[in-house]
Amino acid sequence: MFVRNNLIDRIKLPFRKDRELCASIYYILGFYPHHTGYYKLALQHKSTAKHGKRSAGEHNERLEYLGDAVLESIVSDIVYHHFSDRHEGFLTNTRSKIVQRDTLNRLARDIGLEQLIHSNSHSNSHNSYMGGNAFEALMGAIYLDRGYDACMFFIRNRIIGRFVNLDSLAAKEVNFKSKIIEWAQKNRVHVEFRLIDEKRDQYASPVFVTRILLEGLDGETGQGYSKKESHQMAAKATLKVLKTDKQLVQSIFDAKSRRTAQEEAPTAIVPETEE
Repeated sequence: MFVRNNLIDRIKLPFRKDRELCASIYYILGFYPHHTGYYKLALQHKSTAKHGKRSAGEHNERLEYLGDAVLESIVSDIVYHHFSDRHEGFLTNTRSKIVQRDTLNRLARDIGLEQLIHSNSHSNSHNSYMGGNAFEALMGAIYLDRGYDACMFFIRNRIIGRFVNLDSLAAKEVNFKSKIIEWAQKNRVHVEFRLIDEKRDQYASPVFVTRILLEGLDGETGQGYSKKESHQMAAKATLKVLKTDKQLVQSIFDAKSRRTAQEEAPTAIVPETEE
């Protein structure tokens, strides 16, 4: 359905930039857009406005919201049929690996979407999620422009297999929070994810900072644009330190020994029976 059929010859685009955008979209999607306005909006980051205060209709956040839902639905469909004999937990975990920000950021770079984003140059290094957000907004644009089938075509034919290997991705362990919790449980170590800061960046996006505590001792911190993301970053950083810092590991086990000794210490004084 979505194949090249000389549609470009029938699209009358008055401006050269529109023609260039149309060609870029075709290169990424494998089909031409009907309404380029959706794609222009998908590529418009809110940082291009002074102080990032564009109205909701002038940047891609609403399209990002829509595209996030469409993308999750399509990936769920593809994963469900690809792994026909796997349980629900496995399917959910595999889907999350595809739709997570790190994967979407990489895809935005690989397909050439990242270089089309209109943003304030100072925001590029600061906002490491700009590419992934634009990828979701692109999904929203495709959905509004060409419908659900076009979204499915794009992911199934232009992404899966070319840039995402489902079997390899499913086997990859990326849940750092689960890994550190598992390590703590095996060693009977108390672990805590403590939110130590909640702020907003210069573009009014929320930023969460989490520190990991192991037996009350400070682990590493991590930050992200969601609490879940900050947990993952803190867990990843702490696991790296635990691999190399033997003194920290010993301090954690010493603290655990003191805690368990206190918990197991007998109470010599017998309570009184008088009221």
